[in-house]
Amino acid sequence: MNELASSPARIRNIAELARLAGVSAGTVSRALANSDLVNKDTRERIQALAREHGFRPNQMARRLRVQETRVIGIVVPLGHDRKQHLSDPFFMAILGHLADRLTENGYDIMLSRVLPDQEDWLERIVDSGMLDGVLLIGQSNQFETIERVAAWYKPMVVWGSHRAGQAHCTVGVDNRLGGRLAGECLIQAHRKRLAFMGNLSAPEFADRYQGLCDAASAAGLAKPLALNVHLASDDLAAEIAQHIDQIAAEVDGLAAGSDMIAMVAVRALADRGIKVPEQVSVTGFDDLPLAQQIVPRLTTVRQDLVSGAREMVELLFQRMAGQDAESVEMTPVLIRRDTA
Repeated sequence: MNELASSPARIRNIAELARLAGVSAGTVSRALANSDLVNKDTRERIQALAREHGFRPNQMARRLRVQETRVIGIVVPLGHDRKQHLSDPFFMAILGHLADRLTENGYDIMLSRVLPDQEDWLERIVDSGMLDGVLLIGQSNQFETIERVAAWYKPMVVWGSHRAGQAHCTVGVDNRLGGRLAGECLIQAHRKRLAFMGNLSAPEFADRYQGLCDAASAAGLAKPLALNVHLASDDLAAEIAQHIDQIAAEVDGLAAGSDMIAMVAVRALADRGIKVPEQVSVTGFDDLPLAQQIVPRLTTVRQDLVSGAREMVELLFQRMAGQDAESVEMTPVLIRRDTA
């Protein structure tokens, strides 16, 4: 006999399963949810029929009925650096930690890389009806947009810099202090002609540059140069190469806005025959795993992504439950290695 012909017909919906079981659709729905409101024998019989006939309830439809999707949006806005990829090691690191925390708590994730071409891009995400909450990785150049939405949408937490009086809840390090730590490290290495490399239109990078300026001012040094580069992997090496002549002539201490910028800069300096740290000292920011694998190993400022991701998820759950949750600002730590 043909096995396919003898297998039970698939059931398409709860109504069909209810007719087969001889009960109401409500009883089937409660039985499949393992509710104690249905007696054990009936519950087990309905569940066995569902397995036999290959029926799986539409979880999304059920979640929408109870106004809970069990899905969290992880959104990466790229207004300041439109070519940057999600494959960037920083994004991959924090995404992994966030995904681990969410899935361990029974949530699915919806990932969006957003080029904010329309003013209401964030409203369209939070109003989609598909999400229980939103985690933003970075403020990009969208601070005002995030503030506007945060005034009425509470289940949202942002990785980024904190400003006094802001409406949106952030988790991140004290970026200005981190920039100062990098500057003090370079100055302790007897560097006097400092520069910062990064995109100052991003609040985090702007704060790191201000911290570097604080360190230079305290030491009586000139204001550090600001060398603009983007984080897009397609352009980063070429943009840094354009600054190498200026660095060679005017800079002996370089504070990069991220580890990736620092590592590419170290390679560009080496290609030019400029020794790190003998001629130019370099610091990064993040302390990604790659930072201690390159040669020379990268001196950097650590922001604890594991703790940061945990804080973001815990604050989001508090806000989803209707509780107040304040921003968290972590303390950066200078990690001394070989480049400074």
